[in-house]
Formats: sequence, C-alpha cells, structure tokens
Amino acid sequence: MAERSTAAVDVADNSGDEPLTAKAGKATTDGLAEAQDEAEKSAPDTGSERQNTEPGISAPELHSGHKLARRYRLEECVTRLDGFSSWRAVDEKLRRAVGVHLLPADHPRARSVLAAARSSALLGDPRFVQVLDAVEENDLVYVVHEWLPDAVELTALLASGPLEAHEAYQLVSQVSQAMAAAHREGLAHLRLTPGAVLRTSTGQYRIRGLAVNAALRGISADRPQRTDTEAIGALLYAALTQRWPYEADAYGLSGLPKGVGLIAPDQVRAGVHRGLSELAMRALINDGATASRQDPPCTTPDELAAAVAEMPRIRPPEPTFTAPPEYQRTTYQQGTYGRSQPGLGTVPLPPVAPPPPPLQSRTGKALKWTVAALLIAALGLGSWQVADHLLDQSNESDTTPVQPANGDDKTPKPLKPLRITDASEFMPSGSGIKPALVPNAIDGKAGTAWITLQYQNYPNFGNLPDRKQGSGIIVDLGSVQDVSGIDIDMYRGGQKAEVLAAGADASDPSALADFSQRLTKLETVAGTLKTTLDKPVRTRYVLIHITELPTDGSADRFRGGISEITFTG
Repeated sequence: MAERSTAAVDVADNSGDEPLTAKAGKATTDGLAEAQDEAEKSAPDTGSERQNTEPGISAPELHSGHKLARRYRLEECVTRLDGFSSWRAVDEKLRRAVGVHLLPADHPRARSVLAAARSSALLGDPRFVQVLDAVEENDLVYVVHEWLPDAVELTALLASGPLEAHEAYQLVSQVSQAMAAAHREGLAHLRLTPGAVLRTSTGQYRIRGLAVNAALRGISADRPQRTDTEAIGALLYAALTQRWPYEADAYGLSGLPKGVGLIAPDQVRAGVHRGLSELAMRALINDGATASRQDPPCTTPDELAAAVAEMPRIRPPEPTFTAPPEYQRTTYQQGTYGRSQPGLGTVPLPPVAPPPPPLQSRTGKALKWTVAALLIAALGLGSWQVADHLLDQSNESDTTPVQPANGDDKTPKPLKPLRITDASEFMPSGSGIKPALVPNAIDGKAGTAWITLQYQNYPNFGNLPDRKQGSGIIVDLGSVQDVSGIDIDMYRGGQKAEVLAAGADASDPSALADFSQRLTKLETVAGTLKTTLDKPVRTRYVLIHITELPTDGSADRFRGGISEITFTG
C-alpha cells in the first residue's frame, strides 16, 4: 500500500476541527458546543470552549447587536477559537445576511488574514463564497463574506448517506475545476473539509474560506497544490463511502479500521462506481497508481480536473415510477375453456345437444301471441295496484312527522393526507440549529432529514441555556384542519418527543405556550411516532417537540432529527 504524504497526514490531523465560516441558522451556544467538540480532540475536557491558544491574545469581547462600520450588525457567534470569533451578521445598508470573522489588530495572524481575504476577493470566481470586505478599524480586523441561507454543507448531506454516482461526479468535477482556477491565481485553500463545501438549491457546489480559513488557523504547506488535491480526494472518498479515509473519525463520519491502511472505496462499500473509486485513490495516493489500473497519481487540481474530464460522463439516474400491474386474463378469456390441458391426454368431450327448434308453425305463432297478450294484461293490472298502494301510503304520511336520521348510521369518512404548506424550525430562544434542512422533513423523501448538531455530555441538547425547551419543527397546514392521524419518521430512534397543536385561532405561534393542545404524550420514540386520535383536533399549526436526543457514535455525544412528517384528517 502506497504511503500518504505529509500534507495528507496534516489534513487528517486537523480533520476534527470545525469549519470557521458562519453556518446558516446556528446559534451562539450551538457554535460553542461544536467548538468544545473540536477542542476535546486535542486537550483535556475542561467544560468550556478552547480559547486564547496564542499567548497574550484574547478574543474581542463583542456581543449580539454590536455594529461594525455603522453597517454590519452582529447577530450570532458561530465560533470563538484561537483568539478570533466568527459571526452571522446583517448588512443594514444592503439588508442582507453576511458572515464576519473578527480578531484583534495585534493578533499575530491579523496581517496574514487581511492579505488572504483581499487576495481572495480579487479572484471573483462565483464558485467560491465571496469576500465582501476586509477592514482594520478601531483595533479590530474583520473580514465580511457572503452568507448562503439556502445552501447545505456536504457534512449534512453525508449524514443521510453516501451520494449517488452522478452527484459524486458533480462534486469532484466542480470542486477540482474551481480549485484549479484558484491555484492558477496563486491561491490555495489548505482547509478543504466537508464543512467548507456547500451545495446550493440549484445543485451547484460552492467553496467557502479560500485562503482565509488557513490564515485564521495559521496553516501553511510546502506543496499547497498537493494538499488541496488530496483534500478533494478525501471529499470524493467520503461522498462514495460515507467514511473518512483516515483512521480518525471526523465530521460525523467514521474513519477506516485501524491497521488496514487506505483501501479503495469500492472495497469499503458495495456498488461504488469503479471509475470514481479509482479517481479518489489517484488523488489520495502519492507514490504510485492504484493496483487495478496503472494511471499516474493526480498531484494538482489541474491534473485531477483533467482526469475527471477524461472519464465517461455519468448521467443522472432516470426518474423512477411504478408500472401498473399487468392485466390478468381469466382462463375463459384466454380461450382455453373446454380445451384439453397439456400433458393430460386428449379426452373427447360429450356432444352438446342442440337447442329445440323455434316455434315456426301457425299453431306456434298463435301460442306466442296469446302468451304475449296475457303478459301485457298482467303487467298493466299489477302496475295499477302498485300505484294505488303508493297513493294510500302518501296520504297517510302527510300526517306523520318526519323522523330525523340517526347520526349513528352515518359511515365515517376515510382519512386522507393533509397538505403541508410550510414548515419552520422551533426556536424558543430565537436562534436556530439547522433551519435550512427543515424542508427535508416534508419533501416526501425518506432519504432526507432535518438533522441537529452533535451535542456533548447531555442528551438535552448539551444542557445549553438556549436549548432548555429543546427544538423541533412547526408545521403549517395552510388553514384550520381536522387532524385525526399522525405519522412521523424520526431520524433515529431514542428521541424523547411529543406532538402539540396550537389553538384554532392561533396566528404564527412560536413559543411553547402557544401550543395548548396535546396530541401525543411526551415519551421516548423508537423510530416512528404514529397514532390515530380518538377525536379530531382542529388546528392549523402542529409542533413536533423534541426534548432529548439519542447517542451519536459514543456515550457522550448526542444527535437527532426528523426524516418525514405526515398528517391525516
């Protein structure tokens, strides 16, 4: 097995670190939970986030609502680490969300961060999250970048499973081409992790943190092109197998078994596309090609992009549909009625007697006319008697009061699925967890889900102050409906959850007290929360409320979510 370069090992050693740029909908305390997670990989458990690793440097003491340049209003702290902090903010001049990195002007990496941000801004490639501003002001250095609320991290995509072949092909093709263009301008990433790659709602992949992420961390490399190429290979490997191609677990992915070395993706998981598997190995292995093909390794993003272009194009999967059942003909319709069956011998059938000849004589014709006349007379007499009887009944019913129909005789209407017009994350503290993933819970696809962050030490969302009332999803039925049935697929079993409904006159409820009607009791759910109510509940808004999460890989890590929501009425 070929050896991996020092650059690849550096990627593995830093794989536990959380990406630095702002995450959509992530609260301050949630960001600290992730920061605690990464700190524990390299330091003893102290119960607080890792800060001030540079001697004498402290992170700027800022708070939500602070305004930079009389324009950028800080909203949520996402990361606070190594003397810098990252925030979600609002550009009040252009009325849009932005991300901001902040660090003291006397920070030893302040000059390199400013230089990296300004160089990245000059690139102007739409495949990268754009740097909008880089300023030194009032003893602070801050970098402002785009915020993509509709984009989803590759980390979240892989939490639901490996990508299908066409999607993995698009990932490696777009990312390698983008990084090749960056390196032609002298820019490297050096922190190209699953958290740095975003997939937009249109299916395009965008890269955040070009040059800036590495400058914030103080990361450099002797061979930056090799480092970024191996990082793209690791992303492709993870997309094909849902495994991280190193022994250490990272980004919610399990690492490879210890002692086996780097094995090809198609040996880790069945059904992996052979060409993509070999391409990942060519990007990851440095000294020699894969065992199955003698193609040279890819050492630069340009070489990797060229290798992708040489592959036969992988087309998207055809839309699936269920074929109608084949029409089953009966034996009589197939024309085999009365025929001898194969292998049973030929047995002659008894002759069928022909019907008697019709009455064609003069006597027969007279008999037919007589019978017809008698039938007509009988029908006329019977009709007169029936009409007379009905008239008598009608006269009697005029004086008889009409009895109302008994309600017990009504046949209950069958339940039908209720249309869900919208859904939002339950945010009692005003800050979200993963609001961009909420549509995954109502899209009718079992393979997608709204998934929480990973919390540590406590199942009640890390026992964080902003998560005392838990989280969940609020469903909007569009109008007041009679809810009779509940069918909710949870992301995994072991979550403590309940279903509550707002009053019929509620308008845009957001607090837990707004949901006054209980549909299910608070209990630990195995995997599916499904029930039929004894009596329909009239409401427009329904809350799936989660208070505790199941374990996620280890006894002190917790994560949950919701895969699909259905109501009937």
